[in-house]
Amino acid sequence: MSIFRTTIARLRGRLVPLAVAAALATVMAAGAEARTDKSKAQQQADSRSQAAGSATAPPAATQQASDFTIRVPRAILMDAESGAILLQHNADELTPPASMSKLMTLTLVFSGLKSGQLKLTDEFLMSENAWRKGGAPSGTSAMMVPVGTRVRLEELLQGIIVQSGNDACIAVAEGMAGSEEAFAKLMTDEARKLGLKRSTFRNATGLHDPDHLMTVRELAQLARHMMREFPEYYPQFSQREYAYRKHKFINRNPLLGAGGVDGMKTGHVKESGYSMVASAKQDNRRLIAVVAGATTAELRKTEMQRLLDWGFRSFSEFKLFDTGEVVGQARVWGGTRMYVPLVGNGELMVVLPRFPANQRLKAEIVYNYPLKAPIRKGDPVARLRVTSSSQAQNDVPLYAAEDVASGGMVRRGLDTVLHMATKWMP
Repeated sequence: MSIFRTTIARLRGRLVPLAVAAALATVMAAGAEARTDKSKAQQQADSRSQAAGSATAPPAATQQASDFTIRVPRAILMDAESGAILLQHNADELTPPASMSKLMTLTLVFSGLKSGQLKLTDEFLMSENAWRKGGAPSGTSAMMVPVGTRVRLEELLQGIIVQSGNDACIAVAEGMAGSEEAFAKLMTDEARKLGLKRSTFRNATGLHDPDHLMTVRELAQLARHMMREFPEYYPQFSQREYAYRKHKFINRNPLLGAGGVDGMKTGHVKESGYSMVASAKQDNRRLIAVVAGATTAELRKTEMQRLLDWGFRSFSEFKLFDTGEVVGQARVWGGTRMYVPLVGNGELMVVLPRFPANQRLKAEIVYNYPLKAPIRKGDPVARLRVTSSSQAQNDVPLYAAEDVASGGMVRRGLDTVLHMATKWMP
């Protein structure tokens, strides 16, 4: 199965408060040139784009935000609602995630709670292994649970989220999977199910292992999944402190309460430096940011705050297409018709930079070919990928606007011959 891209000639200028120029590109797929379909959006594009706004120039200080540079080796900024990428810097480099990988440990726990496999009142044993590797003797961040003690899951979760307790993580891993090694395999398996193709886990804690690796992109995707799938547990990440026995733990997130930050997780190992996943909400907009590889804890804090502040200041949500309006078409193989029109789920919204004005936008319809009939109205069959000249990127799902029935063996045969003989692409 191949991925094909069809370029939309112009975006709807009258609906975007930016002057939108033509976004033409040569689209290559499997060595053959892909033909651009003539959708309704394209046929009307020229007249619409002429109405593109002449945006009022922002103050000089605001314009400088478009030149934002991050001062850590790896970073990403994501819009939590749409998943749009607002900034990316070495976002696909593998790096030791340290305690940020505890987000996957927590994902498995939250999933178990949601399915009924686990209860908050369940008790887990602090084994000697968990105590030695992640507890007081380890010299790492620990919940300080005495060896041989049974602890309720409700308490262990607070020890993981607030204190980043390695002993708590290992106890949970052993209780859920029999061993930390078996639990780490479950973590990697869950990553693949979630579409995280590069993350690999060797333990439940994030303590350094050369094969325990993630990218900042996949960390952001994981954080977004957790917030969307387990919203009832997300408020725990804003818990400021936790008292356990004689210990009082302070949340390790240094930005809690600053600029709308209300979660999620810090991390540090000497092999990768200081890192953090954070989420913040301002005026009903939520952003997710990851920075990795800072040389100091202070630089990690400063760069995270700068990144989030810039994101809230510099981006807005814009409407590209109305409800039910055809965005483009996708080529159908073996159907009663050659194309299926594509629409969004309601109004098609994207997150784009507010500045600079007059920037170019490239829009592509991306889908897996062959797109086989039958297709039902409402089936998710493609994505609209919109990229700005500053490399902000949106991927918005597109749906079949009409049914396409199977055309039978003759139709499938003709489509196959046409493709093989002419290298025809959608």
